[in-house]
Amino acid sequence: MVTPVRIGMDTAKSVFQLHGVDENEIVVLRRQLRRADMIRYFEKLPPALVAIESCGSSHHWARLLESFGHEVKLIPPQYVKPYVKRGKNDAADAEALCEAVTRPTMRFVPVKSKERQAACMLMTVRERLVMVKSQLSNSFRSYAAEFGIVGPSGRQNVNGLIARVLEDDTLPELARELFHFQAKEYAAVEARLAEIDAKLMKWHRADELSRRIATIPGVGPIGSTMLSMKAPPAETFGSGRDFAAWLGLTPRDHSTGGRSRLGGITKAGDPSIRSTLIVGATALLRHVRLGHTKPSPWLAKLMERKPPKLVAVAMANKFARIAWRLMVSGGVYTRPAALNPT
Repeated sequence: MVTPVRIGMDTAKSVFQLHGVDENEIVVLRRQLRRADMIRYFEKLPPALVAIESCGSSHHWARLLESFGHEVKLIPPQYVKPYVKRGKNDAADAEALCEAVTRPTMRFVPVKSKERQAACMLMTVRERLVMVKSQLSNSFRSYAAEFGIVGPSGRQNVNGLIARVLEDDTLPELARELFHFQAKEYAAVEARLAEIDAKLMKWHRADELSRRIATIPGVGPIGSTMLSMKAPPAETFGSGRDFAAWLGLTPRDHSTGGRSRLGGITKAGDPSIRSTLIVGATALLRHVRLGHTKPSPWLAKLMERKPPKLVAVAMANKFARIAWRLMVSGGVYTRPAALNPT
């Protein structure tokens, strides 16, 4: 059997589809292997170029195959789809991967180390706990409202509402028991979230890049940690605009015939980083409107012409460009005089 020099591998939990070609672009491999058989196959195979779709387990397989001496390229799924000729199945996906990896303009995903994946796991665990905390607080508010107990909005007022409900002796016994149950659950989630936040801050203080990005006004420890953990190497992007486009903070382009038609932002890339930057920009705008911070001339003119949400997205785009510059050149952000607190 002729040895393949390039292989496209469509991954799954237990079954892996391989499509390989030799140096003459002739198909010499088209087979399906179980998990253990796939590992044994690549252990014995001479070094080859292997293309895998970027997904949850792809970084593990990339590290494993690289330890066998193979060169592994991870490709975003949306960049592989155009090379699927017809009919979506594992064999067609593997063939498309084998073809897509040869394109000179193809973009690849850097392979994460185990340590980097563990850091990303810390952030995703925090996001899950924040979601659970929001669900519990909303649920508690709705149940309390059914008994005529309404509290002020805001997560900072949830514990006060819980205390009011638990002290209300007019509630039925069953309702009081269930409110106590939910209060304990909310307190437990708060404690776990505080523990995760402590680990996150420890990671932030130990990471030099994260500390430098946090010097940007409107980008706190959470946003800087996300950028340091999740963003590809800055050298991957040719400019700050490319980095902002990767985050989905640039307008969607649908132009033709010489007519430029721009829509809303593309919302590509990592949604958690993008939303965190926009939230940080919104918080900074609130300080500007309250008079705590003087806006730059660019921001002042933008606030006069555009609605607040659009201004926040534009500021988030600027945060991304500044962060990219700090990643590339080092140093910290120096605030213009106009942005210094009054």
